[in-house]
Amino acid sequence: MNTVLKPLPGREPIMDTTGVATEAPRAEMTQRVDAIDWYTVEDDLNQHGSAMLRGLLSGQECDALAALYAQDALYRSRVVMARHGFGRGEYKYFGYPLPNLVDTLRTSVYPHLVPVANRWNQIMRIDVRYPDQHAEFIQRCHDAGQIRPTPLMLQYTKDDYNCLHQDLYGEHVFPLQLAILLSEPGQDFTGGEFVMTEQRPRMQSRVEVVPLTKGDAVVFAVHHRPVQGTRGSYRVNLRHGVSRLHSGHRHTLGVIFHDAS
Repeated sequence: MNTVLKPLPGREPIMDTTGVATEAPRAEMTQRVDAIDWYTVEDDLNQHGSAMLRGLLSGQECDALAALYAQDALYRSRVVMARHGFGRGEYKYFGYPLPNLVDTLRTSVYPHLVPVANRWNQIMRIDVRYPDQHAEFIQRCHDAGQIRPTPLMLQYTKDDYNCLHQDLYGEHVFPLQLAILLSEPGQDFTGGEFVMTEQRPRMQSRVEVVPLTKGDAVVFAVHHRPVQGTRGSYRVNLRHGVSRLHSGHRHTLGVIFHDAS
């Protein structure tokens, strides 16, 4: 089941400190996130390892974020995927301070995912528990030397793709992350589907294609999740990627909740 967000009436564009036009200040974006049916999100995550948030961002917010890709001063590094065997295309990691909209998404979504993350770890007999607020978790990362921000912008053009992978980055890993499609399938690009694979013990991999449209987000497992079997719960391994673009340009915002070493 998909979570659909209704647009809030009467929004007027504002500019944040990076010059990004947004349709909502921090408080309103937080209210938008809080209004999501997180019980349904948790159920989808438990059933499938991913959950869609329809219409999380407006078209204007998507366009403003995609326009940031050319502003190199906002980023700490740029990765050309072909140089590292990651696929084709490129992405850039934001530096601190993050753009307001990116930071607000990171800090407002995180608390809603903590109960899922802690419950999963309990089921999988992993001792780690996550604090209620993102600032506390980031402090844990920084105390361990993971001080580099991980939210990123990805850019694909014709024939680009992203190999299946996991975004781990260090000892402290939050087990869920968020990706938001900033381009319109069928209009800005063709192909380029978000895909996940799930490897269960002694079974062939299961593939999930997530049909995002512009402004939609997907919450998904970073590394592994618990699955209930006939003899109790067991751990499955997940990877995610993007299939080959047939035409056009595709931009995505990735929101990872742990920082990198």
